[in-house]
Amino acid sequence: MRLFIAIQLNDEMKDALTRLQKQLQRQGVRGNFTRRENLHLTLAFIGEYPDPYDVKDIMETIDFEPFDISLDGMGSFGSLWWMGLSNNWSGEEDDCDELKTLAKHLRHALADAGIPYDRKKFSPHITLVRKPTMREIPEEVLANLPHASMLVDHISLMRSERGKHGMIYTEL
Repeated sequence: MRLFIAIQLNDEMKDALTRLQKQLQRQGVRGNFTRRENLHLTLAFIGEYPDPYDVKDIMETIDFEPFDISLDGMGSFGSLWWMGLSNNWSGEEDDCDELKTLAKHLRHALADAGIPYDRKKFSPHITLVRKPTMREIPEEVLANLPHASMLVDHISLMRSERGKHGMIYTEL
């Protein structure tokens, strides 16, 4: 079973992100756009793992105070365009302290339990489009990024399956 741990986005965030995706499409961008129902923030990608109950048990040991996150900035990792996040509104470059702390504690707990996960550095982002047809994000889009926020008060274990029309993410 292919698993990952994520923060599910609220409707305000999903609405803002789908409006942004439509704006990109109006600007002529084509590519593999993340479907609305699949928009999320990955905290730890586990991949193939046979027992989701082991992972759920680890997740239950992670305590954190609820905190807010907001959409903030847009960028790319190679052929992937993403929306960034912030949670302290300080305007500082590196400002997702609560989010990064949550991911760090979760990843340490997975490691201590011997549950493998992708150990790439955590970089808070929401994937918008893979393999965009343009090399650069249009300036008009960057000048009009959406605003939305939400309270993070729980994390979700997700299953990823390949469906007829792309990936299907299901909360376990």
